[in-house]
Amino acid sequence: MASSNDTKWQKDAADQNFDYMFKLLIIGNSSVGKTSFLFRYADDTFTSSFVSTVGIDFKVKTVFQQGKRIKLQIWDTAGQERYRTITTAYYRGAMGFILMYDVTNDDSFNSVQDWCTQIKTFSWDNAQVILVGNKFDLEHERVVSTERGRRLADQLGLEFFETSAKDNINVDIVFERLVHLICERISKRHPC
Repeated sequence: MASSNDTKWQKDAADQNFDYMFKLLIIGNSSVGKTSFLFRYADDTFTSSFVSTVGIDFKVKTVFQQGKRIKLQIWDTAGQERYRTITTAYYRGAMGFILMYDVTNDDSFNSVQDWCTQIKTFSWDNAQVILVGNKFDLEHERVVSTERGRRLADQLGLEFFETSAKDNINVDIVFERLVHLICERISKRHPC
C-alpha cells in the first residue's frame, strides 16, 4: 500500500507543469550521508540506519525561485569505487552538484579533489558545485575543521556549507543556494 508520501512523489515526478527542470547530483564517498541529506530535503525525514546506495537513485522536488516553478531531479549516487563507472554516466546533463564529505572522516575530505576532477571530466562545463561538510552534529567526533573545509572550497572556487541531515541544519539552504547559482548562470541567456 502506498503511503501519502509515495503518492506525493509519484504525482510530483509525473507533474509536467514547470518552467525549468534542473538535474542535480549529490556525490562523495560512501557513508558521508548523501542519502540522509536527500531524504531530509525531499521528505523531511531522517533515519540513523545505514543502507549503502547501490548504483543510483533519485527524488523529485518542485521549488519556486523568482516566480518560476523549477522541478528538481535530485540524484543520489553510490560512493563506492565499484559503482564509479555507472554513476559518472549520470553526470552528463547535470546542472548542479553537491559534493559532500563527512566532517568525522578525513578520507572522505581527502577525496574531494578526486570528485572535483570527475565533475570536470564528465559534466557540463557550466555546472555549479557546492562543497558540503556533512554530519556537523557530530562535533565531538570531528576530524575536519571548518577552516580546512573553507580553505579547500576557496582553493577549488566553490561555495561551502557545513550541514547536518540529522538535525536539519543548512540542508534547505544548500539546495536553495545551488538553485540560485544555476538560475544566475542560465539567466544570462534566459531569465530564471
